[in-house]
Amino acid sequence: MHTWSHTSSDLHLQTRGQRLGATPLRWLLVACACLIGALGVLVMPATSLAATGDTWTSQTSAADNDWLSVTYGNGLFVAVAYTGADRVMTSPDGVTWTSRTAAAANGWGSITYGNGLFVAVAWSGTGNRVMTSPDGITWTSRSSAADNGWNSVTYGNGLFVAVAFNGGDQQVMTSPDGITWTSQTSAADNGWNSVTYGNGLFVAVANSGDGNRVMTSPDGITWTSRSSAENSGWGSVTYGNGLFVAVADFGGANRVMTSPDGITWTSRTAAAENDWYSVTYGNGLFVAVAYNGTDRVMTSPDGVTWTSRTAAAENGWYSVTYGNGMFVAVAWSGEGNRVMTSGAIVPSTPATPTAIAGNAEATITVAQGSGAGAATSFTVTAVEDNTKTCTVTGASGSCTITGLTNGTSYTFTATATNTGGTSAASGASAAVTPNPPIPPTPATPTAVAG
Repeated sequence: MHTWSHTSSDLHLQTRGQRLGATPLRWLLVACACLIGALGVLVMPATSLAATGDTWTSQTSAADNDWLSVTYGNGLFVAVAYTGADRVMTSPDGVTWTSRTAAAANGWGSITYGNGLFVAVAWSGTGNRVMTSPDGITWTSRSSAADNGWNSVTYGNGLFVAVAFNGGDQQVMTSPDGITWTSQTSAADNGWNSVTYGNGLFVAVANSGDGNRVMTSPDGITWTSRSSAENSGWGSVTYGNGLFVAVADFGGANRVMTSPDGITWTSRTAAAENDWYSVTYGNGLFVAVAYNGTDRVMTSPDGVTWTSRTAAAENGWYSVTYGNGMFVAVAWSGEGNRVMTSGAIVPSTPATPTAIAGNAEATITVAQGSGAGAATSFTVTAVEDNTKTCTVTGASGSCTITGLTNGTSYTFTATATNTGGTSAASGASAAVTPNPPIPPTPATPTAVAG
């Protein structure tokens, strides 16, 4: 499905599954990635961004693994890799990443979140090409329905659905819980690269097949071939704002196609003839990232008209997602900077507040935490009565919570907010106890003898 071809000085990746299967080609890719890193790239300073999708910032990846997929769920970004000692990394804000141990040293190709569970699927492994996690940190191996090269997994309508680049006509597997998986018959024996869910329909796209590089299913079980707009290398599909949008990693200028229903597709002109590997939707914008090219990001408000954007680094960008006011992309190549973000960075957790008790009230002082993302306001909450709150405007300051019960001990937590979202709650302050004011000392009495 994907093979390598060498033209001029560029190496163009032309399939997704098989490119990692052959050892000589695998090392060729690694050599190419090292060369890219050695040439040097533009690294932008980490700042909060106002124009989501337009301006991108390099972030430090937890490791220089081959990161192939990233998703967002339950307040956490989670990425998976094809290589490395720890093939999972997580981040609460897209900026600070932590390595996690995968359930197995498989070539993890895709991750999604649904029904309270992170689910990842792999291109390699023996019987265990699925792993699950409730929190993105602790992972458990699960038996895959077949040892296919699983390229993509999604969640919709109470069902996890994965598609593969090989496996005969059994290139789909489904699971209601992410744990027990069942093989399903694909509409064609194509190299299925990506699957998504939207408007009551599962839609998958492929990089091989003769005019039938799309298949759809209302239930994930029964699939129907659809005519693709072109025989391009369709690598990724997403759904947003009433439209399915797919991007291709090879083909002519029309490396985008769109469909309002997943059935009838129309070719669109990409912003550049790059190898577009991933597309997502968020904040009213479609965003795609590429493995190569001068401008390795393109954006579109409608999926039809696309604009080139400058990536934070000339890495091999492989996957992009949107969550909590931010686009996050991960890369196959790069030196320590295999993550880039666009959008306002969610504030870091505030420092532990301090409190001073008064008469049926308390005055609480808050300040920003030490991480990225400038806060524009804080919300302070009484732990013992969460209906009692107050707000601080700015990057630090004090506010007063009234209506507290005298003689009752209270502690307080704070959350920070900006246009990117709201942070996790701080630690609780030391306890304070409101009391009525002590009456003033009476004047010295006078006495008259009788």
